[in-house]
Amino acid sequence: MAQVAGFAEVRFKGTRKAYFTYEAMDLAPGSHVVVEADRGEDLGEVSALGAIAQRKCSSSGGCSTPTPEKRIVRPARTDEIGRIESLRTDESRVRIETRKLVDKHRLKMKVTEAEWQFDRNKLIIYFTAERRVDFRELVRDLARTFRTRIELKQIGVRDEAALLGGVGRCGRELCCSTWLPELNPVSLQLAKDQRLSLNPAQISGCCGRLMCCLMYEHRTYVEARRRFPREGKALRTGKGEERVVAVDIWRDTVTLRDNEGTRRLVTLEALKGEMSSGGLTLGPEGAAESGEATT
Repeated sequence: MAQVAGFAEVRFKGTRKAYFTYEAMDLAPGSHVVVEADRGEDLGEVSALGAIAQRKCSSSGGCSTPTPEKRIVRPARTDEIGRIESLRTDESRVRIETRKLVDKHRLKMKVTEAEWQFDRNKLIIYFTAERRVDFRELVRDLARTFRTRIELKQIGVRDEAALLGGVGRCGRELCCSTWLPELNPVSLQLAKDQRLSLNPAQISGCCGRLMCCLMYEHRTYVEARRRFPREGKALRTGKGEERVVAVDIWRDTVTLRDNEGTRRLVTLEALKGEMSSGGLTLGPEGAAESGEATT
């Protein structure tokens, strides 16, 4: 992406963010600004500027064009910041009223959150649902009740956790609602590679899905295991032919078993020494390499 002067990332309620250009303004992260929005104006907080904002925009896929179409209008005044706080308070009433209308129409959907646009020209209702929901009548009732443009936005359970926040198993606030820039898919293979319990209660987060933190140390585990031979691999060591039963990347040990079923525990360095004395080495993936074939 070409360098663009006056490039900013602006965050709104929850995890919603967007990118804008600006001119002749002295802004800093944490500044409140009024920005262009659909059919009006919105108020948010600057979270990144310049090259940092551009990189975040590119990596998250948030930039459909090299230069954002919308711009920052002006820094927010103190009274405007107070007005957005009153809107945040009013959103509790909006959620209650919306849930009543959902019950009235007998729709199978869960209202998660509500968000007023700063100028009240639009109201976003976030919801989760297991199936497709026909909410056309609901939208009409909402428009009559709140007298504004209504946008119903369906989100997943992970997005719901990020929007509402909470405390994880570690005792800290949820990563998805504090600092995690985007939610990436998390697979069960990550837990398998780290030899974690596959009990869903142990590896699932508040959202009921696999915890995002399973990804943080995965590469370290994979790279550490590459130093070891694979479980089930037959090796020719100083004791003859033995098969790898288990490896312990923390203690740098390998458990071997010979053809008679006798097991022994040996350090990785000692195993390398035994194999090198016989003309064998452990390759970069932990496989045995020599002039002779191994099974």
